[in-house]
Amino acid sequence: MVTTKWELLSAHLGPYQEAVEQALREMERQNIIARIWARDHTVWKPDPTEIANRLGWLDIAEKMVENIDCLEALVEDARAEGLTDILLLGMGGSSLAPEVFSKVLGANNGYLDLTVLDITDPAAVLSQAERLDLRHTLFLVASKSGRTVETLSFYRRFYNWAVAELGAEEAGRHFVAITDPGSQLIEIAAEHGFRAVFLNDPNIGGRYSALSYYGLVPAALVGVDLETLLDRALVMACNCTPNNAGCGSDNVGALLGAALGELAITGRNKLTLVLSDPIASFGDWIEQLVAESTGKEGKGILPVIGEPLGPPEVYGDDRVFVSLRLNGDESHDAALQRLHDAGHPIVQLGLRDRYDLGGQFFLWEIATAIAGHLMQINPFDQPNVEASKRRAREMIDRYEREGKLPEGRRSPLSRDALLSFLDQSRLGDYVSLQVYSQPTRELDQALQTLRTRIRDRYKLATTVGYGPRFLHSTGQLHKGDAGNGLFIQLTDDSTQDVSIPDRAGSASISISFGILEAAQALGDQQALQDADRRVIRFHLGADVMGNLEKLIAAVS
Repeated sequence: MVTTKWELLSAHLGPYQEAVEQALREMERQNIIARIWARDHTVWKPDPTEIANRLGWLDIAEKMVENIDCLEALVEDARAEGLTDILLLGMGGSSLAPEVFSKVLGANNGYLDLTVLDITDPAAVLSQAERLDLRHTLFLVASKSGRTVETLSFYRRFYNWAVAELGAEEAGRHFVAITDPGSQLIEIAAEHGFRAVFLNDPNIGGRYSALSYYGLVPAALVGVDLETLLDRALVMACNCTPNNAGCGSDNVGALLGAALGELAITGRNKLTLVLSDPIASFGDWIEQLVAESTGKEGKGILPVIGEPLGPPEVYGDDRVFVSLRLNGDESHDAALQRLHDAGHPIVQLGLRDRYDLGGQFFLWEIATAIAGHLMQINPFDQPNVEASKRRAREMIDRYEREGKLPEGRRSPLSRDALLSFLDQSRLGDYVSLQVYSQPTRELDQALQTLRTRIRDRYKLATTVGYGPRFLHSTGQLHKGDAGNGLFIQLTDDSTQDVSIPDRAGSASISISFGILEAAQALGDQQALQDADRRVIRFHLGADVMGNLEKLIAAVS
C-alpha cells in the first residue's frame, strides 16, 4: 500500500524487493558504505582517474558551515549598494542548483531575485538584456574550468554592455566569479575588477556541487537560510555514514541507491519523478545528476521529469516511480496507488518542508554513487560529453572559413515523417525532444502535449530539453547508454541575433549567438549519428507554434 503519511523513505517494490535486499546484504559484506566514506576508488573502478579527485562532496556541507559569514558579507554589501537582480551565467552543474534555490527557497523580501541564463538562443539572451537595469544587477559567472563556451560568451556580451552603460571602472563591480583553482576565470576576474571570486573545492564535479560555493553563493543572495539548509544536509549525511550501514538499518542513501541500481539492472531504468509542485524544479537537478552519472558504458538510468502522470496502461514495464512529497501533499497519492496496484515499483521520499531539500541534495548524490557501484560504472566522469562540443567547434570553424554553416539533415514537417520515425521504437526505448528555441510558457505547454501524446500512443518514456542546456545535463546519457533513445530535434529561425565579442572589452566579433546555437544543434545531431543513435530534425522556421501544432496533430 502506498503510504499517505510522512515517512523519510518508503519503498513498495513488489517482486524486486528481494533483489534490492540481496544488494544491500552484498554491500554490507563488501563494506561499501565505509569504503565510500574512506574515498576508496575501487568501490567503482581499479583506476582512480576521475574518482579519487571527485569525492569532495562527501563533507562539503560541513566545510561550508565555516564559510557562512563570508557569504553573508557579500549579501549585505550587495543589498547596501541597491542591487536587486542576479543573472547567473552558467551551464549544468553551475546553474541547476541555483535555479532550485531561487524557485523553491528564494525571493525573500529585501534579497535579490535570481534568473539563470543557460540558453544560447538569441531571443533568450535579448530578453534578459531588455528587462535588466544594469545599475541594480549582479552577474554571477560560474564555471568549474573557466572555459565553458556558453558561459564565456554570455559573460563577454554582458560585460561589454556593462562597460558601455556604466564605464570600465564600475562594470567589474557588477560581476562575481565562482570557479575552481587554476581556472582562467580567475585571471579574467582580476583583469576586469570583479567584486569577488569564490574558489571552490576542486575535488567536486559540477553535478555534485549543489552544497558548495556553486550553489550557496546564489542561495545566500536570494535569501536562503544557509544554516538551516546545511544542517538538514548534515543530518542526512549522518544517516548515510558507515555507523548506520548494517542490514536492517535505516540508511536512506543505501536504500535509495540499491533500489535505483538494482531496478536499472533488471530493466526498470526509466526513473519517473513525481514531485510536489512547490519543489518541482528539484527534478531538473536530479535529472543531470543521475543521467550524466549513470549514462555510460552501454548502461544508464533515464530520469523522466515533468511528464504528467497517466493511467497505468500508458506505461511500459521499464518504469520506476519515485515520489518526493512535501508533508501534507496528497495530490499524487491516488495516481501512485493505481500504479502500485498495476505492478509498478514505487519509492516515496518524504520532506517535512522545503528546507529538507538540503538533505535531499546529499541523499541523491550518495544514492547515485551507490547505484553506480551496483551498475559497475564510474559515476563521476562524463566520457561522451566532449563529442557534441567537438562537433560544434568543427561547425563554427567551417562558418569562420566559409561564412556559412552546413544545412544538416532535415525532415519534412509531415505526419508520415514523424510516425515512421517513432515506429522504429522498441521495448525499453525512450523519446527525447530536443528544442533549440526560446523557452516560453506557450512553447512549454505545446511540448508537454506532444510528449504526452507520444507516450500514450507508444508507451514510451519521454523527455524534453532545451539546447544547449540539456547537453550539459542528459547529453552524456544520450551517447553513452545502450542506444535506446529516439531523438527529435526541433530548430527554428531566429528573427533577431546577438553578437558575441571575441574578448571581454573588445569590439571584434567573429560569431553570434544565433550561429553558436545552430552550430550546437548541428554538432549534437552529428555526434548522435556518430554514435549510431536514431535522430530526426524538424525545422520549425519562423512559425514555431504553427509548425509544432502539425507535429502534435500527427500523433493525435
